[in-house]
Amino acid sequence: MTILLQITSGRGPAECCWVVARLSDAVLADARKNNLQAEIIEEESGPESGTLHSALLHLEGSGAEQFAAGYEGTIQWIGTSTFRPGHKRKNWFVGIKRVPIPESIPFSEKDVRIETMKGSGPGGQHVNTTESAVRAVHLSTGLSAIARDERSQSANRKRALERLAILIARQGQREAVKAQKLRWDAHNDLVRGNPVRVYEGKEFRLN
Repeated sequence: MTILLQITSGRGPAECCWVVARLSDAVLADARKNNLQAEIIEEESGPESGTLHSALLHLEGSGAEQFAAGYEGTIQWIGTSTFRPGHKRKNWFVGIKRVPIPESIPFSEKDVRIETMKGSGPGGQHVNTTESAVRAVHLSTGLSAIARDERSQSANRKRALERLAILIARQGQREAVKAQKLRWDAHNDLVRGNPVRVYEGKEFRLN
C-alpha cells in the first residue's frame, strides 16, 4: 500500500510553518517505528529558517492506510512563538490530508542519473557500510527522489524511481489550472478546531 500525505500550514504564519517542519519529522519517525518506508519527497520552504509551508510524505508498506488515518485532520501545537517573543497566542493549527497518487507520466531511465550513498534502516538503525541508498535525479527537470529504507541497492533504486515518477507527474499537474486550484483547496480545507492530535512545547511532545 502506498500513501501520500500532505502536511500544510494552510495560510498560517511562520509559527505554523515551524509546526509543519517538526510534525514532518515526527510522522516520519513514527512511520519508520511502525515498519513503514517513509520519506519526504516534496516540500515548500517557509518564511523562516527551519520552517515549511507544506511537506509531502510518501508512505509505503503494510498498515500504511491505517497509519495515515491516525494523522489525517487538524493537528494542534500548544506553545509560545519562537519568532515573536511576547506574542500572546499559544494555540497553532496545521492540517494533514491524504492526497491522490497522480497518474504516472512515462519517462526514460536514460534521462535519470542514479547516485548511491551509504544508507540506514528505519530510525537510523542498521547503518550500512555499503552504498545501498539511492537518489534518482531527473536530468531535464532537476527533480530528485531518494530511497534508503532497504538494505538492497536494487530495492532502493526501484523505490527511488517510483517516487521520482510521482514528482514528475505532480509537476505536470501543477502546470494545469485545475491542479493549482486543488492545491489551494487543500490549504483552505484546514479546520482550526477538533484536532486529531495535540503537541506541546519546544520539544514537540505528543499530549
